[in-house]
Amino acid sequence: MPDRVRVAEPHAGRFQRGDALRRLASEQFDLLVIGGGITGAGVALDAASRGLRTALVEKDDFASGTSSKSSKMVHGGLRYLQQGEYRLVYENLAERQRLLDNAPHLVTPLPFLIPLFGKDGVVNRSVARVYLTALWLYDLTGGIRIGRRHEKVSRAQALAHMPTLRADHLVAGFLYWDASADDARLTLAVIRTAVLDHGAVAANHTPVVALNSDPTGRVVGATVAPLGSEPFDVRASVVINAAGVWADEVRALDENHNPHSIRPAKGIHVTMASEAFPCDIAAVIPVKHDHRSIFVVSWGEQVYLGTTDTAWDGPLDDPDCTPEDVDYLLDAANAVTTRPLRRSDITGLWSGLRPLLAPVEGRSAPSERTADLSRRHTVRTSPGGVVTVTGGKLTTYRKMAEDTVDAAVKVLGRRSLRCVTKDLRLRGATPGGHTPARPGGVAPDHGAPPDDEAVAVAAHLARRYGTETPAVLSVADDDPELLEPLVPGLHYLEAEALYAVREEMALSVADVLDRRTRASLRDARGSADAALRVASLIGPELGWDGERIHREAAAYAERLRAELARAGLDEATAAEQAGGAGGDAPGAGGEAFAAGQGSERG
Repeated sequence: MPDRVRVAEPHAGRFQRGDALRRLASEQFDLLVIGGGITGAGVALDAASRGLRTALVEKDDFASGTSSKSSKMVHGGLRYLQQGEYRLVYENLAERQRLLDNAPHLVTPLPFLIPLFGKDGVVNRSVARVYLTALWLYDLTGGIRIGRRHEKVSRAQALAHMPTLRADHLVAGFLYWDASADDARLTLAVIRTAVLDHGAVAANHTPVVALNSDPTGRVVGATVAPLGSEPFDVRASVVINAAGVWADEVRALDENHNPHSIRPAKGIHVTMASEAFPCDIAAVIPVKHDHRSIFVVSWGEQVYLGTTDTAWDGPLDDPDCTPEDVDYLLDAANAVTTRPLRRSDITGLWSGLRPLLAPVEGRSAPSERTADLSRRHTVRTSPGGVVTVTGGKLTTYRKMAEDTVDAAVKVLGRRSLRCVTKDLRLRGATPGGHTPARPGGVAPDHGAPPDDEAVAVAAHLARRYGTETPAVLSVADDDPELLEPLVPGLHYLEAEALYAVREEMALSVADVLDRRTRASLRDARGSADAALRVASLIGPELGWDGERIHREAAAYAERLRAELARAGLDEATAAEQAGGAGGDAPGAGGEAFAAGQGSERG
């Protein structure tokens, strides 16, 4: 193939798993990407948009790992400035701006409040000075590109955003701007852009079981075992390992030993009604006893709290959320709020693993804490020609992909192929750029929902599908009942479940309720109760009979309820402990975050 960007082949324009499996089995590819999280998605889009014949396979569902379980932040990382990572912050903020421009329907500006607490109405001057210096550096490093710079706010202004903050300790605050995104929807949009607009092939629920080599030892493809199909070989000139926390498992298939390049860190989040902890923007709350911080983030009628940051050595596929994890978040929030939060306030939760880079042998780590490990990424090529990308974060996925494809092009022996993703808009992107950050502190997609239910649903659809919203609504043209809520109390529509199966490769109840919608993260019990209705909607599309519909629904509901129980949040435990976790903790000191150990993820 000539070293130039080719025109997408006639295959472009379809996002159907059956078509994808047929192409995977029959075509020769330049690149095979292993991993359907945000990094693998970004690699597939970068490669396909350069004109390379690109395939992607994911063992579970797209974004089913870390990329659906993040803090959903697109940000520079304020705390990295305190670690001297100025170049990293600059790169992060540049990528944040590209996401705001290229996916304005999915990525929106979000103001963050840093409340300042003190004793007897006086804040520690050194604490305030540390914050002020960091925020000026943040703006100068690129934060101001969002259209707003940081500002100091009064005690009354801080309380206007978070009215239950402890007024007896609250002195003032700072407001700065970053952005947020639905991580799973963003990942799916990147993959669909690669497939529908640039001719890539992508298949979920298609695990790799072996890497295949030629007589010289060079890896020339992989054997995959798709759900519902017999195993077959995929031929590719270069294999790219973008498997995130599972990257070492893929490397072991290639290098015949067990590398330890990844040090997983577990992070959990909990969701609750906004009435429990009112916040119309986002806030950074100090955790005094370990000098970290957590986020409180407005999510429509709800807020979510997170994240923890602890080393994990358990199964990668199922990181448990424990009662101790929940207590950590509740205790942190209860230290600053006048309305104690209890387990019974929690409606949903999620737990994920960050693929942090383990310290290089012979080099000392800054500490034993996973919170202090680098958020940079690395790209390496094995003797067999497998290119592995590890580390990084949601915000920088595009740059990670660019570096990875550059390395793959070298393995291919091609002349340099120019990366075009800096200005490549994603599927559904609305005309123009992102909605500018507004004065007054409230982001357009956060805070109190519109009063009119129809307006709220329309806004909900636009923020998830952008220009593809009419296609979603058209599913209900012949059946208006499909415009009813998928889960009572949430804005997700039944039509979205059918659209997810027909146009977004959803194959299970979990694919629909966990990732195509985020219903289970918002209301786990409601989603468990709705599982049979969802299975009944999508089952006929997937060829399920009545017995399987009931089996799939029951298994999903049981899984959700078991997750709640393991976290100490099943209904019986929640009732018993309603007066327990957190309690009335004393006011938090303002020095916690300023110590430079905040935990920002995105």
